[in-house]
Amino acid sequence: MTDPLLIGVAGLAVLIFLIVIRMPIAYAMILVGGIGVTLLSGAAIFMSQLKTLAYGQFSIFDLSVVPMFVLMGALATRAGLSQDMFRAANAWFGWLRGGTAMAAIAACATFGAVCGSSLATASTMGKVALPELRRYNYSGSLATGTLAAGGVLGILIPPSVVLIIYAIIVEANIVTMFMAALLPGIMAVCLFLLTIALYVAIVPDAGPRGDRVGQTEFVDATINMIPVLVIFLLVIGGIYAGFFNPTPAAAVGVFLVWAYGAVHRGLRWAELKDSLLETARTTGMIYLILLGAEMLKIFMSRAGVPQATAEWIGQSGMDPMLVMVLLLLGLIVLGCLMDSLSMILLVIPFFWPVLVEINGGLYQGAEGAGYGMSTEDLKVWFGILSLVVVELGLITPPVGLNVFVISALAKDIPMIQTFKGVAPFFGAEMVRVLILLAFPAITLWLPHLLGG
Repeated sequence: MTDPLLIGVAGLAVLIFLIVIRMPIAYAMILVGGIGVTLLSGAAIFMSQLKTLAYGQFSIFDLSVVPMFVLMGALATRAGLSQDMFRAANAWFGWLRGGTAMAAIAACATFGAVCGSSLATASTMGKVALPELRRYNYSGSLATGTLAAGGVLGILIPPSVVLIIYAIIVEANIVTMFMAALLPGIMAVCLFLLTIALYVAIVPDAGPRGDRVGQTEFVDATINMIPVLVIFLLVIGGIYAGFFNPTPAAAVGVFLVWAYGAVHRGLRWAELKDSLLETARTTGMIYLILLGAEMLKIFMSRAGVPQATAEWIGQSGMDPMLVMVLLLLGLIVLGCLMDSLSMILLVIPFFWPVLVEINGGLYQGAEGAGYGMSTEDLKVWFGILSLVVVELGLITPPVGLNVFVISALAKDIPMIQTFKGVAPFFGAEMVRVLILLAFPAITLWLPHLLGG
């Protein structure tokens, strides 16, 4: 009889091959998982699992938050929030050298806090900010690089669909993950602003100064930003304060964004219909990937791949922090080949058991000895680190999905220039990873403070 572990390793190889030839990852995981379970346990077991697997996966209450936040992002894109955010940020920063690029970063952060999607943030803010960056004769690399990098802020700053999915996979508290993401998200914004300031200090012509706006326009732009900030404070602040759970909070957010769009921008029924259809398509895609990931996890668990990996790393005697670094480097490499959600669903079920074994005292024989923290804290710390390095995949060649999105909007700027433009921001992200690795308290401070 064939060794189950050998079948599991072969299944991984086939899965990677299918991903490389661009088969949709949901179908690839379903195919490999289904065939693997059939080989290991028989067709009868596989068919029996299919009867209840989908219902068991999709009836989880926590998953109901996903379509609500997706809908909130779809409505925010059509409600004109991006224009108001950029106009206000440009009124504050535009007169500085590189100020319009800084305004784009600030607008990406605030819009991402309502939208929750990196690609949607990059696409929407690219349409709004790119004409203004062109008007002030910003270099093509700085303009497109700023917008591609700014888009990644949507994946970490709450609410984030990818962060919710991670929490469900490792059985972490979604509210706790939202709390933990806030300070690293703010850190990213500050580092990006500093990166632009250093860039234009070295290459002054790359980011000329904009015009100072008049007092009336400044006040008007700032006032128009207030409703968006109120929406963010009510949704995310309400979650932090314990007024409501993520799903009701998302429902409140959907209503407020729709009301804002209807009153402030005249949001039409056709746009509401488009938002609902986009939400259905996106949620269906996410749920199908979730189903594939669960089937693959069952196959790999029966084959013993995660257990064998954890045992092998434990016997190797590697330092726990070195293991963490290697896992994060693996995420960066994989980020060059697939989108962030697929990567989290595919990789975390393998990586997480390894870290649990290490933290459980595989080396020291004492709970928490591996990383000096509880398993619950490790879930939070590793989750934030994972999402930060997943962000890097959105601006890293050869895939760099955000770069492709911005390049589609700026067809006259060669893609190589955009990749050059994101290079300084990639460096800033690496600095953030090192800081969060060295000081876990940055990630854990707010959950401990608010969570008790």
